[in-house]
Amino acid sequence: MENLQEKIEAASTYLLSLGFTNAKAAIVLGTGLSAILKKVNIEKSIAYNDIPHFVTSTVEFHKGQLILGSIGNNRVIIMQGRFHYYEGYSMQEITFPVRVLSSLGIKLLLLSNAAGGMNEKFKKGDLVLIDDHINMLPENPLRGLNDPFFGNRFVDMSCPYDKTIAKKLKKRAGSLKIKLKKGVYASVAGPNLETRAEYRYLRAAGADMVGMSTVPEVIVANHLNMKCAAISVITDECDPENLKPVNIEDIINTAGKADEKLSCLFESFLTSIVL
Repeated sequence: MENLQEKIEAASTYLLSLGFTNAKAAIVLGTGLSAILKKVNIEKSIAYNDIPHFVTSTVEFHKGQLILGSIGNNRVIIMQGRFHYYEGYSMQEITFPVRVLSSLGIKLLLLSNAAGGMNEKFKKGDLVLIDDHINMLPENPLRGLNDPFFGNRFVDMSCPYDKTIAKKLKKRAGSLKIKLKKGVYASVAGPNLETRAEYRYLRAAGADMVGMSTVPEVIVANHLNMKCAAISVITDECDPENLKPVNIEDIINTAGKADEKLSCLFESFLTSIVL
């Protein structure tokens, strides 16, 4: 049976044979977010199902394909859809694509997600740069990886989101007249949304927004010494004193409306930097 290292090598070798080369940046697209693809000069795309050892995305609004293209002078790889703990996958399966991206030469990882806003200053459609996170997931993608091949077992997380990249994103947002707020993201297991008491608990813990992804990928990116930044799209307002039932279709629609702003920001940022 193949171990994790062999699986990474098999997947990356396959993708290299298809021309997934010379890219230094990658983007992970969250729920309902795909407008950036209209701004990419797409060269190749491949379904996750066709990549060795990738699992299948079971979420209907996550397309499930890996895309190679260019934005400005930078070649990029885009994950259109991600994997989640609530789908039943292990943390190593969820973060396997990040390890493959690193093996392909990716040095910068940009992540996006849809999140519930618990900070009263956050409104539907806001873009929020993740400044830090709280990991409420019951598993860790680094558990059991004591082979030096994977890197330092005790990964420092004092600054998981690169400050230089964050400053550049803020600057590009300002030039585009896009409001980019800042906050702390809490990652929970899902798939159910939170109770009023859970929102109060998370707010008391210091979280501004809550979602069901991103943190495992960021942990592994730091394990691999990849620079990363993440932006949440606020899709619902989670005030425990005025909580109303949330419809997943409303969440997708809200994400779609904010998607154009996010894609413009990512395009401007990637066009403006040299990797």
